[in-house]
Amino acid sequence: MKSFRQEKMFYSISEVAKMFDVNESLLRYWEKEFPSVNPAKTAKGTRQYRKEDIEAIRLVYHLVKDKGLTLAGAKQKLKENKEGVINNEEIIFRLKGVRDELIALRDEFDEMES
Repeated sequence: MKSFRQEKMFYSISEVAKMFDVNESLLRYWEKEFPSVNPAKTAKGTRQYRKEDIEAIRLVYHLVKDKGLTLAGAKQKLKENKEGVINNEEIIFRLKGVRDELIALRDEFDEMES
């Protein structure tokens, strides 16, 4: 899952799929399975993902892709302790960002030594 910076008010399904490196069809499926993933739709049916939708997808992604839970398991986990899941996922997300920054710094130092 790639990190994103909230720069726009709405994102298209293709942009969100790219953020998480998943197929658009998977996002549509998760939309049916998880009520918290509920993008706005235009009159023509085009999905417009807001920050809240992206955060909900990030939680589902974390449970299903990172932790390896089934959809039923992810639903149960969110039902039992959504705040705990949110807190844990946020910590992991931030730590991954720190790791990425440290790797970038290491690579820069390696280049300077070469």
